[in-house]
Amino acid sequence: MTINSNNLTFTDDTNEITNETIFVSNPLNQKYIEVAKEKNPKDIIDCSELSQYFDFNSIKIVGITGTNGKTTTAAAIYSFLLDLGYKVALLGTRGFFINESKQEDYTFTTPMQIDMFNKISEAINNGCEYFITEVSSHAIHQNRICGVDFELKVHTNITSDHLDYHGTLEEYIRVKNSFFQDDCKKLINRDDKKIKINMKNAFSYGLDSPSTYKVQAFSFKEGTSIVLQNVAKMVTFNSDLRGTFNVYNLTAAVASVDLITNNSLEEITQIVENFAGVSGRMETLSHEPYIIVDFAHTHDGMKAVMESFKDKQIIVVFGAGGDRDRTKRPLMGQIAQNLAKHIFITSDNPRFEDPDQIVNDILKGIEQVDEVVVELNRKKAILHAIDFSKTIPNSVVLILGKGDEEYQIIYDQKVPFSDKKIVLDYLG
Repeated sequence: MTINSNNLTFTDDTNEITNETIFVSNPLNQKYIEVAKEKNPKDIIDCSELSQYFDFNSIKIVGITGTNGKTTTAAAIYSFLLDLGYKVALLGTRGFFINESKQEDYTFTTPMQIDMFNKISEAINNGCEYFITEVSSHAIHQNRICGVDFELKVHTNITSDHLDYHGTLEEYIRVKNSFFQDDCKKLINRDDKKIKINMKNAFSYGLDSPSTYKVQAFSFKEGTSIVLQNVAKMVTFNSDLRGTFNVYNLTAAVASVDLITNNSLEEITQIVENFAGVSGRMETLSHEPYIIVDFAHTHDGMKAVMESFKDKQIIVVFGAGGDRDRTKRPLMGQIAQNLAKHIFITSDNPRFEDPDQIVNDILKGIEQVDEVVVELNRKKAILHAIDFSKTIPNSVVLILGKGDEEYQIIYDQKVPFSDKKIVLDYLG
């Protein structure tokens, strides 16, 4: 990909090099540096130098990282800022948005550096005052955010994920924590004991631990009601979103907007209930029968969703992604066994891995395997669970893992598939 600034053209792809192009070296393309030299570019610079050619001083950039909650927290910050009258861009798993207009569909959680710079420039050209982006552990490790000057860095939580890439949980935690070692303003979840940061310019939020933004009380009667204290201020706000994890997400979003704007906490919390949530994240598709879809694809994510329905007979449909961290699969099975009344295990995105092997890994965490329904055809599993729920009073069907994804990855092909569409078509 290329980007232009001050009559100069930059690329990180050796195939796009000309003698008028500046090649930007990064951890991923470093092995092709000799190829780049042979093509005689105008210059070769390190990714840390790219920001010298751009002026991003007119926009405030907020980065959100964490195992779970990035997408909802980022979307909530974006929504709150728009409702307060600001011009804002949002970049993340769901795509690229500028001032409520969708510019691109689904993307990497965090794009490569040059693509990131392109999108920040586009936001500035559209008059945006804020740029909200999700930041993945891959992006931190690969320096995709190199040269981005953040106004605020936000931490949601750190649990086990992406061990197929990082190798160990300790390395994954180290990479996440490395995002918070500079002097910029940062907001952390104080209840997460894995986070280690540079305390300069640090603020915190939490439900259990003393924090800058402390949730003093919350309830889930007819939605969610939250009492939040910030120093001497006490505010109450409401939301239709359900689940303790959404109490964290909403609190992080409120605190973030408070830290980056001059609006009062009262002004910010008044517009919280306008935020309807994110498609595919704890999304209610039907009340009769009660059906929820969610993106939860780790054992912690599953636990957070399922604990939000302790008053229900939980029927859970889930699988696990292929060619990804295998260690989390039995843990997902264990969570399902502990919290669900009935379990349907199916295929997720198997990629090049044998779906039967993935299921067997999940079953290792379940003691009563005879009571588990295994149906690799995801559509059949979903419809079976819905029909079954009609025989179980006070039940909820939780379809987990893919959220609002519109495809299944089988081998290297994206086959059209939508949990949401299957449910809505079946219910008519």
